[in-house]
Amino acid sequence: MSILDNGVSGLLAARRGLTTAGHNISNANTPGFSRQRVDFGPRTPQAQGNGFVGKGVEVVGIRRVFDSFITEQVRSSTSGSEQIQVFQELSAQVDNLLADPDGGLSPALQDYFSSLQELSSDPSSSASRQVLLGNAESLAQRFHSMAARLGDLRTETNERLRSVVAEVNSIAQGISDLNQQIVVSQGAANGQPANDLLDQRDELVRQLSERINVRTLLQDDGSLNISVGSGQPLVVGTSIGILDVVRNAFDPGREEVALTTGTTSVPISDFLTGGELAGILDFRDQILNVTENSIGRVAIGLAVEVNLQHRLGVDLNGVAGGDFFQPLDSSAPNVLANQQNMGAPPPQFTATVSDIAALTTSDYQLDYDGTNYTLTRLSDNNVTTLTTFPGGAETVDGITLGAITAGAFAPGDSFVIQPTRRAARSFNLAVSDPRIIAAAAPLRTAVAIANLGSGTIGGESVANTTNLPLSGSGGTITLTFSPSALGAGVPGFTVTNGPGGTLAYDPATESVGKSFTFAGYGGVSFNVSGVPQSGDSFTIGDNSNGVGDNRNALLLAGIQNTNVLTGGSSSLEEGYGQLVTEVGTLTRQAEISVAVQDTLLRQVTERREASSGVNLDEEAANLLRFQQAYQASAQVISTANQLFSDLLNAVGR
Repeated sequence: MSILDNGVSGLLAARRGLTTAGHNISNANTPGFSRQRVDFGPRTPQAQGNGFVGKGVEVVGIRRVFDSFITEQVRSSTSGSEQIQVFQELSAQVDNLLADPDGGLSPALQDYFSSLQELSSDPSSSASRQVLLGNAESLAQRFHSMAARLGDLRTETNERLRSVVAEVNSIAQGISDLNQQIVVSQGAANGQPANDLLDQRDELVRQLSERINVRTLLQDDGSLNISVGSGQPLVVGTSIGILDVVRNAFDPGREEVALTTGTTSVPISDFLTGGELAGILDFRDQILNVTENSIGRVAIGLAVEVNLQHRLGVDLNGVAGGDFFQPLDSSAPNVLANQQNMGAPPPQFTATVSDIAALTTSDYQLDYDGTNYTLTRLSDNNVTTLTTFPGGAETVDGITLGAITAGAFAPGDSFVIQPTRRAARSFNLAVSDPRIIAAAAPLRTAVAIANLGSGTIGGESVANTTNLPLSGSGGTITLTFSPSALGAGVPGFTVTNGPGGTLAYDPATESVGKSFTFAGYGGVSFNVSGVPQSGDSFTIGDNSNGVGDNRNALLLAGIQNTNVLTGGSSSLEEGYGQLVTEVGTLTRQAEISVAVQDTLLRQVTERREASSGVNLDEEAANLLRFQQAYQASAQVISTANQLFSDLLNAVGR
């Protein structure tokens, strides 16, 4: 009988090998499938007087060929690849928008300043003035269209966040269900591995890693715990946490990812690394926010600088210029209160742009801890402790926080201040009549016809509108030269009207030219040169008829090349160019990283396939091997049967 037992055990073992090889071949193209291998072992031998007699073979178990280290590398590489791919995909849209000759800002800025140059060539031309207004309106529309496109991208990021979060929750539920099946199945099989269920779970974990970086911990009962973020549990046995998309505590238009476990919800956006979710959040923080803020800074800088200069000019009606663009310095900064603030009533204060050159592209967070008020620049977490606020106004990075006018802070209260985020969408033209474009300078100088000397006056300019026009503050300013205007032997000018007083001027040493400024009268500056004679007079008066005057138009056009941003080191166009370069660089780096991550993922996937994947050639050889083993075992049974028949025949005779 031992011969029959050996043969039968061999048949059963070979059949199990054939079945397993067939199972491997059938699942050669199944995602995540790990090839399985039958482990054989000898049955416990039977003791005889002269030794132990073998009793055949048995199947010890069927296990999958699995390398946990390589599997973890696949998950990690998958998370990194998906993160950078999503980031590159979204950032490329912004890069294309900024560099688009038809949709970008540079062409519209150039057209606007070119029309100012044309106006300066013919300041009385109605056609030139109308072209300027048309290009200015086109510039405003370009700001609006870019703001709208960036707003669409923000909406898209929020929608993608919600979609990916829903997928994460679905996959987490699937892993939880498989955990339960694996625990039950392996318990019923005395701890033997549920290979196919384990493969299904590992494939779900890999799919989960495409969306969010995960860490796994295998439990003794066969279940797999999964954590995300900085260690927050997503799956614990058969229990799962739920990812939610919630509104930011400050900004209702900004959505965050939170993990809800039981009744506790924890925001985890700041801790996510890897996967689609991290790629979306990185794009929003590194590209989208910076782009909106940078374009907003250009809009504010342009509006403020043009308005300042336009107010210093005179239009075709002889009236001082007003705002050319709608003012943004006071209306653009956005102050957002934390929804959990406890101050009652809430504190009321203002935020205004007071220094364009010092303005950054960052947002800020204002915090009160019960003792100190601090302002944190969120781009680099630089913290400034406020010393004047809230009792008085205080300026940081070109942003002035006005004193509290009502309400009060409670300890723990905080606000986010976005100085430039909304500026592009609020950028609008304030002028509609071509005649009120202030192309002329507000003042005009003249030399009296009766003068006998060679003295001249010119180069007049103003720095502000204080006491302008002069006709409303003392009339025309007259400078009369006298060899003793400041005392015996001290030559100079006696000033009539305006600020009055005297000005020292010595023709013997200063005839090449000397500059003067009346600080209290619009910061009026002018130059005097030459050798005036006693009694010679010069006048500074309102430019009431500046139809052909282009001096203010030239100054308006000169803003194009004036360094007004980044601490006075870059012009408006350079500030925009820096944004284009920065976004282009990040997008290019992302493209390179995508190629690198794809290579790493392909390599580690190939390693996984070489280790755990199904090799059809190998399985074909296994089929032949087990087929031969089956046939050999059948031959053993046939031999035992023949021996038994021979024995019966011998006894029967």
